[in-house]
Amino acid sequence: MQTTTGLDTETSLTTQRKRLHTKGGFTLFLYALPFLILVFLFSYLPLYGWIYSFYDYRPGIPLSQSNFMGLHWFKAMVSNPIQREEVVRVLRNTVAMSSLSILTSVLPVVFAIFLAEIRTGWFKKTVQIFTTLPNFISWVLVYSFAFMLFSVDNGFVNHLLMSLGLIDRPLNLLASDDNTWLAMTLWGIWKTLGWSAIMYIAAIAGIDQELYDAAKVDGAGRFQQMWHVTVPGLMSTFFVLLLLSIANFINNGFEQYYVFQNAINMNHIEVLDLYVYNIGMQNSNFSFSTAISMLKSLISVFLLFVANSMSKIVRGESII
Repeated sequence: MQTTTGLDTETSLTTQRKRLHTKGGFTLFLYALPFLILVFLFSYLPLYGWIYSFYDYRPGIPLSQSNFMGLHWFKAMVSNPIQREEVVRVLRNTVAMSSLSILTSVLPVVFAIFLAEIRTGWFKKTVQIFTTLPNFISWVLVYSFAFMLFSVDNGFVNHLLMSLGLIDRPLNLLASDDNTWLAMTLWGIWKTLGWSAIMYIAAIAGIDQELYDAAKVDGAGRFQQMWHVTVPGLMSTFFVLLLLSIANFINNGFEQYYVFQNAINMNHIEVLDLYVYNIGMQNSNFSFSTAISMLKSLISVFLLFVANSMSKIVRGESII
């Protein structure tokens, strides 16, 4: 009799746990539902626009009355020598600047480590604030700041160099095609360094303090503690963000390159996203720009699976 009562009680508890688990899962789903709707509206619903790549679409003419082109625009990327050279050029620029971005991704780690070593609280907060603020400044304002510094007419840098007698005439740095990839990378570092370091600062705060105490007992100095305790503690976070950057390798945006572009540096500054915008909006070739955009999406999906495979090899677990 007692055995039967015990089994009934255990069954009742199990049923209650299942109900609570189901209720909790449904509650979490309701929390996530608004974000899922936003993702659907702004990420998946616009994919309907891919249909324009199969037509010769012209603004003002309904798609039903446009000429059906099939795979014409996709074939043009390969068969047309001029288009093929253009696609190769923008892919080269995209790969180059994305590669430089990945190579410099270690800088936020270094910055976070040294920032965490600052013992003066007010100075540490001041440095973090002034290095994080540029992330919230639009690229239009960044270009205005660059124009103020490097303008040929009244630029601060040119005025200073000429006053010191280092140059005879102003340098037109903004309208130059010299080291365009490096210049864009440096502007990107300046804008995102402090913001990118926030996650690493949080990871440093989560490192067990007993590891530092044990290192001190063993006679380790501050730099040895940084190398043998802080750096290993950040590696998991760094590799996750690195793999996500690799998966997002082909999507380096266009705002920065759009505001800095001009007729002189266009050959090296036009990345894939900017090329899609220029072809679609300025040349009104929406169908071909859509085909290019689809190519970009397919490459991004491929790189995502490559990054996922690398994560399984390096970390033993996947990111998707």
